Amino acid sequence: MPLWILATGIILIVPLRPESLSTQVTAVVVATMAFYLLIPNLLTVVTFASLYLSTGFLVSAVLFAEIAPVETLRIALLLVMTNVVGFCALLRLESLQRKQFSLLHEARDQNRQLLKEIAHRKSLEEQLRMVAERDALTGLNSRSHFMKRAKALLQSSRLEKVPFSLFMIDVDHFKSINDTWGHSQGDWVLTKISEICAHSLRPTDVIGRFGGEEFVVALPDTGPDDALIVAERLKTKVAELPLKEEMSELCLSVTIGIAIAHSEEVDLQALISRADQSLYVGKRDGRNRVVMYRKRTEEE
Repeated sequence: MPLWILATGIILIVPLRPESLSTQVTAVVVATMAFYLLIPNLLTVVTFASLYLSTGFLVSAVLFAEIAPVETLRIALLLVMTNVVGFCALLRLESLQRKQFSLLHEARDQNRQLLKEIAHRKSLEEQLRMVAERDALTGLNSRSHFMKRAKALLQSSRLEKVPFSLFMIDVDHFKSINDTWGHSQGDWVLTKISEICAHSLRPTDVIGRFGGEEFVVALPDTGPDDALIVAERLKTKVAELPLKEEMSELCLSVTIGIAIAHSEEVDLQALISRADQSLYVGKRDGRNRVVMYRKRTEEE
């Protein structure tokens, strides 16, 4: 609407001041170019408004300024050229804007795809990390990840000068469980025992599956007396585990070997070896028991 009002106002100047026609021609050319260049994205409206201005101005000039045919033709050609140039300029501008808009959308699509790819890669990295850090069957720490975390806990215990305990847990007669009820039932037993261990320990304790039917537990800030209490509680809870009906004849039990690191310099591997020796003594003495590491164990 403002375009049409402005165009009408310019046209009406001709009958009011016909003596200033030459100046008005310049104003019409400038106004026409301004229509095309300053009002993008409205090519059809601007074109009709510009043609209305040019035609109305030319008709008013003929009727009220009484110009000669040659002058009329000259003004007409000037206005035609002005509209052609303005139309082409606006058409080109809109074409460039469409391309720019298209490129912008393409860039946004690429950014969205990139974000999806990044999210997918992060998801894969998380899955790989879980595979590397977690045991597939029990969901406990894998052996390698347990070693990494337990080393850090042992080092921290040394710095804080607090005792550090380590359990080696073995499921008694596990081979006969697999042979009698099948590997699927054996896996179920391992899963249930891992759940008991995970729920019976503190958040600061670290438990992992060491291999096969063996589990390993690191307990920071835990001395011999507390370690024995925790181990006996674990052994009791395993014995009380409700079994499936088809496994009612099974007497499920575990043997636990304990090693304690006090202030002496002992690495994690040596501590595991001590707990393993205690575990061996317990299995040799009849299984279903808790054995604390003693130096005499080495002599035996």
